[in-house]
Formats: sequence, structure tokens, C-alpha cells
Amino acid sequence: MKSELRKRLAKVGGFVSLLAVYIAVPAASAQRFTDWGPPENLGPVVNSTFNDQHPAISKNGLSLYFTSNRPGGSGGLDIWVSQREDRESPWGVPQNLGPLINASGNDLAPAFSPDGHHLYFHSTRPGGCGGQDLYVSYRRHKNDDFAWEPPMNLGCVVNSPFDDAGPTIFVDDETETTYLYFTRNPFTIGNVPNLPDGYDIMVSILGEDGQFGPAALVEELYSPFRDTRTAISRNGLEMILSSGRPGGLGSEDLWVSTRESTEDPWGTPVNLGPLVNTPSFEGAPALSRDGTTLYFFSEKPGGLGQRDLYVSTRSRIRGHRESND
Repeated sequence: MKSELRKRLAKVGGFVSLLAVYIAVPAASAQRFTDWGPPENLGPVVNSTFNDQHPAISKNGLSLYFTSNRPGGSGGLDIWVSQREDRESPWGVPQNLGPLINASGNDLAPAFSPDGHHLYFHSTRPGGCGGQDLYVSYRRHKNDDFAWEPPMNLGCVVNSPFDDAGPTIFVDDETETTYLYFTRNPFTIGNVPNLPDGYDIMVSILGEDGQFGPAALVEELYSPFRDTRTAISRNGLEMILSSGRPGGLGSEDLWVSTRESTEDPWGTPVNLGPLVNTPSFEGAPALSRDGTTLYFFSEKPGGLGQRDLYVSTRSRIRGHRESND
């Protein structure tokens, strides 16, 4: 699969419209957990009366990054962080990451590299390649939430004239290959979507020169509907994605795709069901390192704002253990 993907990526110079290919892959190897439990609202310390969305959880589980338009930021949407002493402690009052990360426009959808040294996100700040571009910031100390260096645009090879958003990084330990998954709206003119459901999931590979190459559509995850933010398990066998495809409960739901190995294509996404999803909008999943905690946002009634952050948990099934834990 990797060789085929590399060939496809090598041929892509911009967006190429590809046909949808749905390949069902048995999920046995990924079924190491119980089902997700009822989601809990993160409460009034973390959530606000404004929009709180697009979470990311740090490697040690002690820093929760998210996007919010609450007062005290640098622009419309900023990246904030809530910290806690240990995994049993409550989350603290969120703090803005500051003007080095947050610009005057929208900065959102944070995602950590597996080693915790890099923060990926997308931004509408000036100087990019399109309406929204992918950026990355580096920090030397992986547990210091306020030591991020100035963000760098990932460049106009992976970024396009369209909206490129919602990055997720997966590193295949066996091959030492780094994959950048993100979502692209190829039907964008400036910042105004030309079609309502234009976002598709793309993938790019980090080259030996340290730059991400041209992105290709992830064909097996394609739908003609809105497919956006992804979260990938540490072993690369499970992906949770946000999608407005048919078969869901709301305008956008959380779905899961699995595969037998990282050499295989992703399987047909399956809806996470009514315990997690509601008739409202659920989006932007984020997985903890051990795969037992799922953060996301929802617009369901009962929250503090239009969008609130929620958390759901599951347990590892006895006898199953990640090979790379």
C-alpha cells in the first residue's frame, strides 16, 4: 500500500479529483477496546458561553489544547490550553497561547506530533498559499505549553490555493514514515465555499528533505459530503473522523475506520452510534495516547455555549495490548 501511495503522491501536483473507492477491512485487530461510554461535558471551568471546539490532548495527558473565540484572545478564533496536575485532577482555567501562536485572524485545530515537540494547526493569517493554510511550531521542552517558537507555514507544495485545515500527524514506527492527514476544500473561492460539502481527507508524506510533499486524496475515506477532522491511534490501525455522510444522526457525526495493518487501506467508516453522536453536530475528535479517551466538541443542547468540549472513555479489553506501548 505504501508504495502505491507514494506513486500516487508523486504524481499529484495539486488537487486531483479521484473516484470514491470503499474497501471494507476487517476490524478485528483494532477491536482492543470496549465501546465508548456516554460523553461528559468538560464543565464551566473549561467551556464558556462562547464557541469551544477542536481539542488536542498532549502526550502526557496533562495539557488540553482547544480553539475558542472567547474574550482575551488575539483574533476571532485562538488556541487555548487548560492544564491539570495529574490525570485524576480537574482541568484548570484555560490560558491563551499568546500572540506568538495566535494571530489577528483565525488559528485553530491544534494537533501534536507524537513526540510532543511540534504543534500543527491551521490559520487564516496573511502570507499563506490559500484561504486557510497548515502551520507548525516547534518547542524544545515538550511539556512547556508556553515555549512554542514562531509558527512556520508548511509551504505551497502541501498547502494549496484552497482551504487546507485540520492537521493530524501519524508516524509509522516500523517504517519511520511520517504522514500528515488533513482536510481540504477544493471548491473554495477565496474564503467562501463554492459548494457546501467540499471538504475531503488528504494525506501527505514527509520527505527526506524534511518537507511534506504534494497531498493526495485518501480514496477509501472519500464521500461527496463533508469529511473533516481526523484522529489516529498510536499504532495507526484506527481513525476517528468527522463526517456529514449519510447514515449519521446529525448534520455531522463521529465515525471510525480501521485497518489490519498500516500497509492496508482504511476500511469503510462506521458511525460511532447514538451514545456518542446526537441529532446535533459532533466534530473534531482527539484521541489520548493510550486510545482510551476521546475528546470532541458538540452543539447538542445543555452546554454552556453553541459548541462545548466533551470527553468519552473506554477500557482496553483484557488480553489486548498495543505492541508499541
